Parts: sequence; structure tokens; C-alpha cells
Amino acid sequence: MPDTHAADTAPRGQDNIQIVLVETYQPGNIGAAARAMKTMGLHRLTLVAPRFPVDETAAEFASGAVDILENARVVETLAEALADCRYAYGMTARVRKVGVPQQPLGEAAPEMLRRARAGEVAIVFGRERSGLSNAELDLCQGRVHIRANPDFGSLNLAAAVQVLGYALAEQREAYATPVPSTEAPARHEDLEHYFSHLERVLTELEFLGKTNPALVMRRLRGLYQRALPDEREIQILRGILTETEKRLR
Repeated sequence: MPDTHAADTAPRGQDNIQIVLVETYQPGNIGAAARAMKTMGLHRLTLVAPRFPVDETAAEFASGAVDILENARVVETLAEALADCRYAYGMTARVRKVGVPQQPLGEAAPEMLRRARAGEVAIVFGRERSGLSNAELDLCQGRVHIRANPDFGSLNLAAAVQVLGYALAEQREAYATPVPSTEAPARHEDLEHYFSHLERVLTELEFLGKTNPALVMRRLRGLYQRALPDEREIQILRGILTETEKRLR
């Protein structure tokens, strides 16, 4: 087997990248994804509500990457998985018309690495059969697709993780250009608290009741996710909402 030197050549910032698998059906796919990760120097795996426990089948498919499985974090919701992240990318094969723009992986990979120098970055993969739901993609600031045969673009989960890992490995020089700390976006959990606060105030103002509230909130999410507010800016925005609530009462 060729020596990829994955562990020796992993660039700085790699520790800030986590691969998130949502409701994976087959334990073997989890194991194969772990092997793909380790080959490309990625080692942080988070499993969101896997349908079956990580078992001997997963270990067999991991083939030398059992340590990735042993150290994997298991959580119940995607929001929990992303709570401490500064930026999350949702991997999707389908074009979505509402929300943040979708990028091909070749364009997104350097950006992923630069953001990883500034803080936690999650790259989220959906279910083998149906991928990520719109609600799950709404939790991600970025959306990324892998260019493939338009007539047959379905990739096995582990293959998709492998392609992602290779794209990151090919962009190692991007790690030399970190995002300044002043530009680091707010944590995912803080952003979600803001969205909940915003929806509550807009409902109290009877603004959301005049149209499709879910669509309006999705568009507002896209707006703020493109803007990438930092922690201080989120505090200011929440302060405005709090003052609005006081005036309403």
C-alpha cells in the first residue's frame, strides 16, 4: 500500500476540522469514512444520532483507523454537534434555491482551511439515502457540492469523505494565510440563540404572521450567514432585539 504520510504532513489547524456524519444507517460506512479520514490526516469525527451503534463491522471497515472510531463524539442533534463551531459546511448534491450560495468543493477547500486557522470548522455529511434536510442545511453557513457525473452523481459516503480529504490535502498552503482573529465569526450556538431571539421578536411584532414565516426566517438566516457576524456584533444585534421587546411591553 502506498505511503501517504498523512499524519506526518498534516498542516497546522487540522485539529480544528471535524467531520460530522448525520444519522448514518450502516456502521460499515462509518468505519470506511474513518479510514478515509485518517488517510488524509483528519482525525476528529462526530456522529449525530447514528441509526446503529459503532460495532465490530465498523471497526472492520475502519481497517487501521479504529482510533478514529474510539475517539468519535456521539451526540443527539446536529445543533449540539455544531455548538462550538465558528463555521459549518453542509455537503449536498442537490441545488437549493433559498439560503446561502452553494460552492464546488474545489473552491471551498482553501476557504475551509483558512477558517480552520481561526476556529472550529465542521464539515457535515447527511444520510446515505437522502443527505441533509433543508432544516439541517439551514444550520450551516456554507453549502458545498462535489462535482460529479450529472447523470450519476451519487457518491458513497466514505468516497465523499475521501474526496473531501484529498481536496483539503491539496490546499495545504492555505493554512499559511489565517483569518485574523477579529474576523472570526460567532460560535454556532450564539448564532442560533440570536435566530431564536429574532424569530420571537418578529412574531411578537406580528411580522412573521403576514407571510410564510419559515421561508422568511430561512432567508434571514442566509443573510446573516453570508455576513458572518462576530461575537461582539451578535451581542449588539441581540441588544437591539432586547430593547425592541422592552418597547413592546
